[in-house]
Amino acid sequence: MTALVVYESMFGNTHTVAERIARGLGGATLVAVAEATAEAIAAADLVVVGGPTHVHGMVSDRTREGARQQAAEPGSGLTLDPDAEGPTLRDWFDGLALPAECRAAAFDTRVHGPAPLTGRASRGIAKRLERHGATLVAPPESFFVERDNHLSEGEADRAEAWGASLARSPATA
Repeated sequence: MTALVVYESMFGNTHTVAERIARGLGGATLVAVAEATAEAIAAADLVVVGGPTHVHGMVSDRTREGARQQAAEPGSGLTLDPDAEGPTLRDWFDGLALPAECRAAAFDTRVHGPAPLTGRASRGIAKRLERHGATLVAPPESFFVERDNHLSEGEADRAEAWGASLARSPATA
């Protein structure tokens, strides 16, 4: 199986989760959303897409600007991910063309709490994948970040295990 993991990340947490999912998938190709070309997608048997949860959903231009401002605040301790300046997943989905019979999965990073209170970008990602003709091989998955914008303990390992479970799934065989 050839897998492609596409991610959007603001402060690096989603990037780390995507790296670990790719490792769990047995060395999947990992690309920031700006590098997720039609050719890369066409070459994959499985496309796994994820991003951070901002204001209950996927990143927008407005929430991305808010993240930039947050990172620029003195003493914030936050650094923008090197890939944070590329297109958003929303923009990417606007021009997306998935191959026939594309299999996919969606993930996000978000703070702990009930989804109705925190939102889940993965749900919007999954819906957009399905609208573009993909068949989801797993329910959308969330990985948790602490309020100080650092990945919660054990979440990177859980992301790797989730990637491995996708690789073992009969739906991806």
